Amino acid sequence: MTEQTSRYLTTRELADLLRIKERKVYELAASGEVPCSRAMGKLLFPRDKVEVWLEDNSSGPNISTSPALPTVMLGSHDPLLDWAIRESRCGLAAYFDSSIDGLERFANHEGIAAGLHIPDPSDGGWNVASVRQTLSNRSCVVMEWAKRQRGLILPPGNPAGIHNLADVRSSRLAARQPEAGSQLLFAKLLDEAGVSGRDITWTSAVRSEADAALMVQDGSADIAFGLSGIAGQLRLDFIPIAEERYDLVIDRRAWFDPPMQQLAAFCRSPAFVARADVLSGYDISGQFQVHFNSA
Repeated sequence: MTEQTSRYLTTRELADLLRIKERKVYELAASGEVPCSRAMGKLLFPRDKVEVWLEDNSSGPNISTSPALPTVMLGSHDPLLDWAIRESRCGLAAYFDSSIDGLERFANHEGIAAGLHIPDPSDGGWNVASVRQTLSNRSCVVMEWAKRQRGLILPPGNPAGIHNLADVRSSRLAARQPEAGSQLLFAKLLDEAGVSGRDITWTSAVRSEADAALMVQDGSADIAFGLSGIAGQLRLDFIPIAEERYDLVIDRRAWFDPPMQQLAAFCRSPAFVARADVLSGYDISGQFQVHFNSA
C-alpha cells in the first residue's frame, strides 16, 4: 500500500465507506461538508480528517477510537489565562504564538483549545468569522474569556507627547508578527485614523505582548501597541485605544473533560477575580459566554 492510498481515500473508497453513490460524494465535497483535497484534477479525502468528521456527525454514546487530542492550549498569549492555567493545576500545557497560528494548529488537531482576538472586518465583531471560515467541519464552541483594554504603551512620563494614533507618525513602533491579532487590529485602526504604515519606523517583529512592551522599557522602541495589564506590570504609561474581545475556541467534547472543567471552576474563585483586578484592563463579566456553537 502506498503512502498516498494509506493517508487518503479516493471518491470510490469514500462512497463505499459511506455506502452512498459516488455522485453524492461529489455533492458533499462541493458543498464543503466533507474534508477533501484536490490534486491533479482529482478529489482526495484525508483519512484522519474523514474519521473525525464522521465522529463529529455521529449520535449516541461516544465510542470514538480516534486518538485523543493533546491537552494543549494554543493561540495568542494572554497573561491572565497563562496564570490561570498554572495556578489551577488543570493539567493543560500551553503553546502560545499568535491567533492565526493557534487557529491553524487547532484545525490540525494539535490542541483542545486556542485563544483568539481576531477582528471580524465585516461587522466589527471578534473571532467568529475566522472560526467559521477555518473550522467549517469541526465540532467546536467559541466562548468569551475576557474583554481587554489595548492601546499605546509609552515610556514613563510620555516624553514624546503622544496622545492618539495620529501622533505615532515618525515614531519607532514595536512590531508583532503579521499573524498576531494585535498586529491585525493595529493595522485596521491605523487605516481608520488615516495613518500609513509607511509613516512609521517598525522594529524587527517580536512574538509576544511582553517582548513588545519590554522594547519600550529598554528604549529599543518608542511605542508598543499592547495591553493595559502589561504596561502596568512594567510601570509604563498607557493610552487606551480600543477594547478587544479575547475568546477561546474549544473542542466541544474537550470542554467537558477534566482539564477545561478544572480551569473553568478555578475562574470562579476569589483568587482569579483578584488577579484580574490586579492586572487591570480586564472585563471578565462575560466570561464563558458562548458566541458561536458549530452544532
